[in-house]
Amino acid sequence: MSLTQALKISASGLRAAQAGLALVSSNVANAETPGYVRKTLVQTAGAVAGSGASVSVVGVNRELDEYVQRQLRVEMAGGSYAELRARFYDRLQLVYGTPGSSAAIETLYGNFTNALQALAATPNSSTVRLQAVDAAQVLAQRLNGLSADIQALRAEAESGLAEATANANEAMQAIAQLNQQLAGARADDPAAAALMDQRDRLIDQLAQLMDIRVVKSDGNQLIVFTNSGVQLVGLKAARLEFEPQSAMTATAQWSADPSRRGVGTLTLVSPNGDGLDLIASGSIRSGAIAAYVEMRDQALVAAQAQLDAFAAAMAQALSDKTEAGTAVTVGAQSGFDLDLGGLVAGNTVRVTSTDASGTQRSITFVRVDDPAALPLDPGPDPNDRIVGISFSGGAAAVAGQIAAALGAGFTVSNPAGSTLRILDDGGATVTLNAATTTKTVTGLASGDVRLPLFVDGLVPYTGAYTAEGAQMTGLAGRIAVNAAVLADPSKLVVYGADPTTAAGDGARPTFLYDQLTQATLRFAAPAGSGGGAATVQATLPGFLRQILAQQGEEAAAAASLRDGQAVVVDALRQRMNDVSQVNIDEEMTNLLRLQSAYSANARVLAAVRDMLDTLLRL
Repeated sequence: MSLTQALKISASGLRAAQAGLALVSSNVANAETPGYVRKTLVQTAGAVAGSGASVSVVGVNRELDEYVQRQLRVEMAGGSYAELRARFYDRLQLVYGTPGSSAAIETLYGNFTNALQALAATPNSSTVRLQAVDAAQVLAQRLNGLSADIQALRAEAESGLAEATANANEAMQAIAQLNQQLAGARADDPAAAALMDQRDRLIDQLAQLMDIRVVKSDGNQLIVFTNSGVQLVGLKAARLEFEPQSAMTATAQWSADPSRRGVGTLTLVSPNGDGLDLIASGSIRSGAIAAYVEMRDQALVAAQAQLDAFAAAMAQALSDKTEAGTAVTVGAQSGFDLDLGGLVAGNTVRVTSTDASGTQRSITFVRVDDPAALPLDPGPDPNDRIVGISFSGGAAAVAGQIAAALGAGFTVSNPAGSTLRILDDGGATVTLNAATTTKTVTGLASGDVRLPLFVDGLVPYTGAYTAEGAQMTGLAGRIAVNAAVLADPSKLVVYGADPTTAAGDGARPTFLYDQLTQATLRFAAPAGSGGGAATVQATLPGFLRQILAQQGEEAAAAASLRDGQAVVVDALRQRMNDVSQVNIDEEMTNLLRLQSAYSANARVLAAVRDMLDTLLRL
């Protein structure tokens, strides 16, 4: 080996040692920097003039486990989703209040029924009457407050979606810019490795907002997709668009139909201008955005629907009167005559039958006065359907609509006036078991113990449907005590036209108490946070307990998911840190090793220099 070869080799060693020292210095300086990945040199040996071996720095390696990184991003999305859901459910539990507390809804309901029980025992007491009215008003106001709090949580989710959208757009734009800067970057460029760290931090931020998949491409490029396959970032970034609503009400719900949508939807606009509704397509399945959407459009909507169902059942239990049809026989056919007179929008005709296979089927026909509301959602149970019918054409037209819905095996007619006759075919294919009408009593002194004690704002609650939706939607936020009862609490007792005849009669408060504590009612409303409609039969106290128990179970499940997901994320992050995080002790060891290598190469270089000087002097 010649002296010039030795000089070149030692010089290359010095350069490699210098580069290594620079990396160690950078590692130590950034030991506490979030997202910083430990760097190491990639070195290779090379021949010098056909013999001897120099050292070259060919790249800077980022010490990370890409498999663990991919898994961590998946679990980070799940962790963010679980954490946000649990936070909302905790807030919802605070809305309902501590069980057994004076402000809890079940406590206020119990206070009201206890006041009615006392009134049934002492109907002449003006003090007890006033106490019962006050308890009813406190209960109604508490339902109003619960509804307002739930809508406030939905509004918070809406604003959270707006903020998450802005953060996602910012991250995606920055990732695209870094992709452009890294295009064709040299492998031995430490600045490129720093840009890659920055890009990974941004991708991690995006992973907390939505579930993503990252694909490596040529030229240091990372392409980001949703897990459903929608591209978000390449050399250019797509853009998320979201227009939050300024006010949130129970009737403001998401719909695929823009004309019926009352909340913001999330649209992805690609760089070429194409748009995709991410909510309608179900493209985002995890992360904070998915949690916000689920809470706003499903869980909190279901919680509101539960309260609305309770409020509606409480109002109808006191004001609705169900009458069985009059049995009739025509030849071999048997059935019932029903009086349609007095049915108002939302009132019903219910028909129950048994087919030849022994399957019992029921259809509830609902009077609908707004044609734009038809057809109604039949519900999830094919054996217990809901059918909306128009009364605009008179009783004969109503008979035709009911006949069409019942199908073969039934004869439906309008024999006279407002009478509806429904007959089976004598049991050949179907047997008619029962037919009833349910009408709302709207007067306070009609001679009937029923009364519209709880009303929808200023009007009786009948369960009507309009183009805007069901009257029940949002009822908990509007329910109030009848103004006439507030003005004259004696209406809780007096139900006859002559106020002196029933002043001491406990029949009405007894009826009210029995209906609110013992009557089994049908709750045709979403009973679970899954959002699907289901018919529930229970007493009002039983349904209220079911609501509170179910919400408690949902909160506990959300907390359990959050805790489990946190364990998984922490474990993966620790595995990631074991590989990527800077270890100061290890870096100090590397520093000593590089210092020794630098000194050794420097001594070789000095020795060669001295020898060359000697040769030159000769």
